[in-house]
This record gives sequence, structure tokens and C-alpha cells, in this order.
Amino acid sequence: METVAAGVGPSDRLPGVKADGKGHAEAPLDWLLGPAGATFLRDAYEREPVVAHHNDPHRFRALLSVAAVDRKVAEQDLREGMLAMADAARSVDASEFVADSGAIDRVAVARLYRRGATIILNQLHQSDIALADFCRSVEQVFSCHVQTNIYLTPPGSQGFHTHYDNHDVFVLQIEGEKTWRLYDRPVEAPYRGERFESGRHPVGEPSHSFVLRAGDCAYVPRGLMHDASASGDTASLHVTCGLLVRTWADLVLEAVSEVCVDDPAFRRGLPPGFANRDFDRTSAQAHFRALVSDLATRARMDGALDLLTEQLIRSREPAVLGAIEGASRPVGGRYRARPSLWRLDDEDGGLRLIAPGGDMTFSRAPRSTIERALSGDPFTPDDLGHDQAEDLIRRLTVAGLIERVD
Repeated sequence: METVAAGVGPSDRLPGVKADGKGHAEAPLDWLLGPAGATFLRDAYEREPVVAHHNDPHRFRALLSVAAVDRKVAEQDLREGMLAMADAARSVDASEFVADSGAIDRVAVARLYRRGATIILNQLHQSDIALADFCRSVEQVFSCHVQTNIYLTPPGSQGFHTHYDNHDVFVLQIEGEKTWRLYDRPVEAPYRGERFESGRHPVGEPSHSFVLRAGDCAYVPRGLMHDASASGDTASLHVTCGLLVRTWADLVLEAVSEVCVDDPAFRRGLPPGFANRDFDRTSAQAHFRALVSDLATRARMDGALDLLTEQLIRSREPAVLGAIEGASRPVGGRYRARPSLWRLDDEDGGLRLIAPGGDMTFSRAPRSTIERALSGDPFTPDDLGHDQAEDLIRRLTVAGLIERVD
């Protein structure tokens, strides 16, 4: 396990890690892990846990606070599934805090929390702009769906028994502190359907223990058993940033499917009587080996990877805050691309921009102009150097791909 301790003051922040707590926009891994971010993908990702002690209690405060969680519970129309509760000391049934109508009983939530239960806000990035922007930044690094769940634990309490997650997580400690314990890794990189089973996976003794304080971050790869308890005299609030990746198995299956769809040999039925006890498999085994050999020769990565790429991009939520207000403003000033996945393809003499929220076609704007606008570097209409610059800026603004920055 890699542990990084960094005293971070105004003069020694990493490049891209802003003092306003929004450094994730330019350098997500540096913002999360400090110096370890530079080598994380090579040395730790999917393999080893990383703990980053930043000595910067306000580092992640721009994302959330206990007061903000209190307001969300009090103000939002929370329904079953949006809020959950957990207590390692006893099982908390949803009927204890969910009304018959499906609405969350706020008084019951407060009562259970006072008695030691953890409040969990699931998928809060779907209704919180700051968390949504953070997820988009991380999505650009990993090319996967990124989600956030929020955990508010009373002092001295523990929400869950020892378990592993079937997706990798970054743990961002926002307020308070939590003691974490890491155990064995019974399943290497489990698939999404491979959930932890307490009777099947013995816990044993912890291999590592550490305390996350406000501003600290930990990376826990999927399959690594862990538990955590609020260890200070105040409540613990942390955000888990989950990475829901596509695997090599997904890519291979898609490539195989493309071959099978176009070849009648794969559509033919299995031999009659194959389920009978006396069925001779010799001929079937030879035919199976021939089909597998054919797949190995004909399966291609590019088409399958293109499909997975387009599916991922189109499934992202666009960052449309300000798009309605900006739609009626005159074009001018400086603009910059928002963190977002996108792809630009040639199509019928023009260009198709595949982006969150839908595709856009361009018949006149050249590739270089669109790529300049989406590069991430600030620009003015004149910088684009094309008579379609104003129309391009309006369309990209409405789509949430760029924003005015002055």
C-alpha cells in the first residue's frame, strides 16, 4: 500500500491543483492523490490501495459539507433509493425510514442518525452540480461511468461490516475523520455481478489501518475487503467516487458479436440431441475449435472499441448549467471547453460531433476550428478564425460543451 504525506500550502501546490478546491477540472488525480497521482495509473490502478494525507482540511470542501447534507435531507423530495441508512450494530430496514408512499420520512432519518445509523445519499451527482462536474473530470481520465455516494456517520459509529466493492473507489474525506481497515483480496478485479458474500469470503485480520482526516483521500481497488468507523468526536462525512469500468471481457465479447452477426456459421443450431446422455461430442468439439480459430483470425478491436466509446459518450449527462442564460447573450469575450468526453468523426462530407446530450453535425466548420474550441484552452471568437465561429460557439454553449469564462 502506498501512503503519501504532503504538507500543502499556498506556495507548494501541484500544478493544476487550485486553492479554490476545484483543481479536479485540470488535474483530477493530482487533486485526489497529490504526488502519487503522477504514477497512479502505472503503479497502483486496479492493483494497490493508495492513501494520501494532504494536511489540507479544506481541499475537498467545495464539493460538500455536513450543513449541505442537512439541507438536502430537509429540502429535497427524496424517494426510496435516493437515501439509505446503515448501521453495523444492527440491520436497518427501509420500512423504518420510508413511508408507504415511497417518500423518505425525514424525522425518522434524523432519529435513526441520532441513534448511530449512517445516512447514505446515493448517486448525489445526479442532483448536485459540484459533484456532477467532479465526476465529469474523473470520467475524462478513466473513460468510464463515474458516480458518487455520500456517507454521513455519527461519532463513534460504523455503517457497514467488512466487505469488498465490485468497483474501484476514491474516498474523499470531507469533514471529521474515519479509521479504515484493509483486509485480504479474495477476488481479483471482480465483475459487477460478483458481490461480496460474508459466508463465502472469510475476513481474517486487517493488513493495514489508517485514519482519513478532512482533506485526505484513499483509493481502494475493487475486491479489497475493508471497513471503516467514525473515530473522532464529530460526525464523519465522506464522498466515495466509484469507477464503473468496461472490461476487456466487454470488448472481446463485442468483437466476437460483430463476427457472429455477419456469419451464418455461427447462427446454425447446435447438433440435434446434444443434451442426451449418450451424445458423442467428438465432432462438436472439432467444429467448436474451428469456429474459435475463425474468431481469433477475424475479430477486430477497432469496431468494437468505437462502439463502446460512442455508447459511453452518449450516455453521459451534459453540463448544461448556464446554457439557457447564455443562449440569449451576444457572442463575445473568452470561452473554454468544459470537462467532457467527445468524439469528432467525418460523415457525408461534413463532421459529426458525438457528445453528451446528443450528436451534432457540421457541414461548413472545419475540424481544426471545432477541435480548437474543444481543446480546453481559452479562446475568443477571433481565435477560431472562421466565418462560422459565432454559430459554432452558440451551438457548443447550448450543448454544455463550452462556457464563457469572463
